[in-house]
Amino acid sequence: MTTTTEAGAAPARGAVAPSALYRAVWRWHFYAGLFVLPFMILLAVTGGLYLYKDEINDLMHGDLRIVEPGEAALAPSALAAAAVDAVPGEIAAYHAPAAPDRSAQVKVRTEDGKQVVFVNQYTGEVLGHFWDGGFAGSPALWVIRKVHSLDYFGWVANRVIEMVAGWAVVLVVTGLYLWWPRGRGVGVLKPRATKGRALWRDLHAVTGAYAAVFIVFLAVTGLPWSGFWGSNFYDLSYKLGIGMPDGYWSDYPVSDVPLGDALDRAPWALENQPLPLSVVGEGGPIGLDAAVRKVEEMGIAPGYALDLPATPDGVYTASVYPDDISGERVIHLDQYSGAVLFDMGFADLGALGMAAEWGVSVHMGQEFGGVNLALMTFACIAIVLMSVSAVAMWWKRRPQGSLGAPKPPADWRVPKVILFTALAVSVFFPLVGLSLGVMLLIDLVLPRAIRARVA
Repeated sequence: MTTTTEAGAAPARGAVAPSALYRAVWRWHFYAGLFVLPFMILLAVTGGLYLYKDEINDLMHGDLRIVEPGEAALAPSALAAAAVDAVPGEIAAYHAPAAPDRSAQVKVRTEDGKQVVFVNQYTGEVLGHFWDGGFAGSPALWVIRKVHSLDYFGWVANRVIEMVAGWAVVLVVTGLYLWWPRGRGVGVLKPRATKGRALWRDLHAVTGAYAAVFIVFLAVTGLPWSGFWGSNFYDLSYKLGIGMPDGYWSDYPVSDVPLGDALDRAPWALENQPLPLSVVGEGGPIGLDAAVRKVEEMGIAPGYALDLPATPDGVYTASVYPDDISGERVIHLDQYSGAVLFDMGFADLGALGMAAEWGVSVHMGQEFGGVNLALMTFACIAIVLMSVSAVAMWWKRRPQGSLGAPKPPADWRVPKVILFTALAVSVFFPLVGLSLGVMLLIDLVLPRAIRARVA
């Protein structure tokens, strides 16, 4: 049996030297990993933690979030009044208890920012409060969520995360090509080596083979919420009529405030849609209790949030995102008449809107119970293991005084396949195409002496 050595290494006696295509694929796999791996580790660790946000929040703040079930809950207005007595300010939102053993959450605007006040739904006792962490549920998880998306670091970092997602797909495709055994004595479905660099190589390759589908899924399902790619994908889906359907707003006046800016979380297809406006009448607002009663009569799922009007022409907005994404729903009520201005559930979305919402639900490990959570946890652990094994493998083979990148093939005719593939990837991931062009330019223009030193 003939074998093929790893690119960049001296062929063993009786082995066939790596092909030009193999060398080119491994070279780009190396460069993609060089750029992506630090971010992949960051995403895997923060994403793995965020998968368990409810469990972590319960562990950290169980005394605020969990209560002893009682016979009858107090009216929402009574719970809101207790919250404002403890934390003076303006009521911004009421979060209904998701279960009999859960507290109600009242969000209050104060001079120091928005606070979440936890109130026992049966006794009205204020259990405590902290700074509003939005959909993450706590300040600590808010930081993890922002770091995961790199929003915490500004506009440029948010674009970097898009490039990382695209390069992750490139890593998977090139990695699967390199993993294919071709008669070599390497681990395919399980590691064969037991020590040294060969063990790290087998761990890297075998783990990648099992995790490939999950890595691509995580990369693609995270993109709709990104800046450049996500906004263009949103516009395209809307123009094609398969994102947010037209017609929902035609009968009512609307504001200039996007739903995504008004709520802790909005469905992807609705993020850029404007809030409707209430028609100011002679009577006063219907009040919190009536708004709660209305949306519950409409069958909204437990654990919903009800955002209160912030202006005289604002609306009550109820929204919920349960583990079963089919129960996702957004309802707007006129604050004076209680009329339903808008009611949209998961089934009302276009095909791409439904796909994006389902994708992010699975991405967050909440769509089909423990199996979903276990698969996403496996993917995060696999990404960390692959990243660590890649670094260990490189560290053991790196030559002194250079980066240790695989040498470019002497014959560039065969690897044109890679260039065509790169163009195809660039169409789907424009920012990847931009970074790829820069890397190619450096690789081709850099003087040979310098390339030899860094490669």
